[in-house]
Amino acid sequence: MTIAPLHLAGERLQLDPAGGLFWPAQRLLAVADLHLEKGSAAAMKGQLLPPWDSTATLDRLAGLLRRYKPETVVALGDSFHDRGGAGRLGRADLERVQAMTAACRFIWVLGNHDPTPPEGLGGISTATFRLGNLVFRHQAEAGAVGEISGHFHPKAAIPTAGAVISRPCFVADARRMLLPAIGAYTGGLDVRDPAIAGLFPRGGRVFLLGRDRLYSFALPARRRAA
Repeated sequence: MTIAPLHLAGERLQLDPAGGLFWPAQRLLAVADLHLEKGSAAAMKGQLLPPWDSTATLDRLAGLLRRYKPETVVALGDSFHDRGGAGRLGRADLERVQAMTAACRFIWVLGNHDPTPPEGLGGISTATFRLGNLVFRHQAEAGAVGEISGHFHPKAAIPTAGAVISRPCFVADARRMLLPAIGAYTGGLDVRDPAIAGLFPRGGRVFLLGRDRLYSFALPARRRAA
């Protein structure tokens, strides 16, 4: 497993190929857009999907927790796919979440899919979490500095021999960073879309998630991309 180092607002961060961000100085792990119980939400609308998305997503989060042993975990909003998602967790997944929130300081940042705090899971809920030079929120805000957010599920594509591979990614510049969604059933928005590119008018860096490493390339300045 190869970690990519990155500096933001004077802080040294580490980007993990599983989609998490680790801040060594604060022993803090940040993840975005788990969208737990998206499968059961789809089932209620008659869309039959395999009902294992929450287990698969929690497996990924558990791997990050084992690797970094953080003192603080920040989940950057849309941790549940809807307001009732926490109540639909199966017993085993519910107990896993409760164990995670009991093992460290767990911060639930509220998102547009889960604007109310989850009940019975432990942890602390907040709209925005600030620590040192960094601010953690669900959706990026204009003019922010030292901001870490999710919401957009950024993805990027790279050409390979005979194919184009599209994968979730981190996007960063000197002012902000977008984290990829780590939920098993989350889609993605291409980094060239104006909703993302507009946050990086001077360009930035893309870190594409690979199996054991990240693949980095430049995100062109918006005027050149146009």
